[in-house]
Amino acid sequence: MYEKASVIGVLCKTFNKVSTAIHLRYDIHAGSLPEDVKERLLALGDARITREGVVVIKAQEHRSQEMNRADALTRLQALVDSVAQAPKARRPTKPTRASQRRRVEGKARHGAIKALRGRVDA
Repeated sequence: MYEKASVIGVLCKTFNKVSTAIHLRYDIHAGSLPEDVKERLLALGDARITREGVVVIKAQEHRSQEMNRADALTRLQALVDSVAQAPKARRPTKPTRASQRRRVEGKARHGAIKALRGRVDA
């Protein structure tokens, strides 16, 4: 759903005559996206998504309303595409035996240096 919006910050002679900004509203719950994509979209911490699950995109870059409408649609598509692919599950890895040995040797070296910092008896 598109809404006309006034352009903020433009002070010129056509300010009260021309409103080319567009608010694109997309209801995630009522949309035709797959359920897993909807869940990932709602879980996204984006300020453009309201608590009710509505994506609000404001486009005011261009001077014509048609170009702003196309820009808003492109930005909505990019937002949906960013969550369309499921994130890869992280597979836990173990450190290699050599890296474990290096770590322990480094700790022993550091401990030996610290042991030498004790009080000197004269």
